[in-house]
Amino acid sequence: MTSPLRILAVTGALALSLTACKKPPEQQAPPPPEVGVIEAKPQNLPLQREMVGRLSPFRSADVRARVAGVLTKRVYEEGSTVKQGQPLFQIDPAPLRAALAAAEAELASASATYTNAKTAAERARSLAPQRYVSKSDLDNAEAAERSGAAAVQQAQAAVTSARINLGYANVTAPIAGVAGKQQVTEGALVGQGDATLLTTVDQIDPLYVNFSMTSGELSALRAAQEQGAVALAGTDQTTVQVNLPDGSTYNHEGTLDFSATTVDPATNTVTLRAQLPNPEKVLLPGSFVSFKANLGQRNNAFLVPQQAVQRDTQGGYVLVVAPDGNVARKNVVLDNQQGGDWMISSGLAAGDKVIVAGVQKVKEGAPAKPTPWSAQAAGTAKPDAAPAQAKKD
Repeated sequence: MTSPLRILAVTGALALSLTACKKPPEQQAPPPPEVGVIEAKPQNLPLQREMVGRLSPFRSADVRARVAGVLTKRVYEEGSTVKQGQPLFQIDPAPLRAALAAAEAELASASATYTNAKTAAERARSLAPQRYVSKSDLDNAEAAERSGAAAVQQAQAAVTSARINLGYANVTAPIAGVAGKQQVTEGALVGQGDATLLTTVDQIDPLYVNFSMTSGELSALRAAQEQGAVALAGTDQTTVQVNLPDGSTYNHEGTLDFSATTVDPATNTVTLRAQLPNPEKVLLPGSFVSFKANLGQRNNAFLVPQQAVQRDTQGGYVLVVAPDGNVARKNVVLDNQQGGDWMISSGLAAGDKVIVAGVQKVKEGAPAKPTPWSAQAAGTAKPDAAPAQAKKD
């Protein structure tokens, strides 16, 4: 090989060697994902529970026949509002008037007998000092006087009873309310042996809302109150807000007026009752309603948007950006929902940076770049994103 060719070969070999020894450029790590966070701030929040209860009348009275007789007519309109003492039914009064007349005749007879006995006794008492009558005759005269007085009282009681029975011929409403359906038709014999049910009057303004709470939940609330985490309202300060079937909120607010002191062993629940105004007669007894009960105040709780809360087999949790810049998990105790937020009673600390936006972009233990998030900014960003995407498409 000639000298120029040898030099060219050596030069190529050296170039190849240098090329092989050169290290490839290192790949740069991607920047941490940007996430929207909110700062956890403890605050005192209303302690509310979503519950279901059943409505019942404030008062309900059965209208019954209190004397035996034939029902002659109904003098009210079924389903109408009646006043206390308003006539509802009429029972044939003729036999009752005859009974009253007989009782009055017995009273007249007893009064006459008593008058005669009293006159004879007075005469005997006046003659007794002169010994014109014997002691035995005086005793008999006074005994007849006392018997006559007792007979008068008995006859007066019979007249009073007959007059009361005659008054029962007009069956009146025992309370004010809505009179129900007629249970017995005209011409039927009522009150024979038992007090026949004629109708029912229900007072539906106000109404009662009957509901229950598990003994475990109630015990937990009372224990939290002892620890200072909860301030329960008094019986007359606990309010309920009923939701109507169409999703709207009922105009009037109810107030808790009864709480049982014992636990039902069959259901392990405690019975509660609230009083609810019903002036427009919108709500009907017997129906079920859902409502929100304001039980008091939750102290040092946190409100977190719903999209920040996740669940798995261990329960609810949120992801936060720790002080070292890495993502960490925090298990939390969820209390209830308030609008679009979850109330968290424990598991968070003041100042925690809870990830709300971009949760799907981060992993536990990996770094993340936190940026402030607000519901207003998120709401305005969504409408702008749609036209931009459409333009891109």
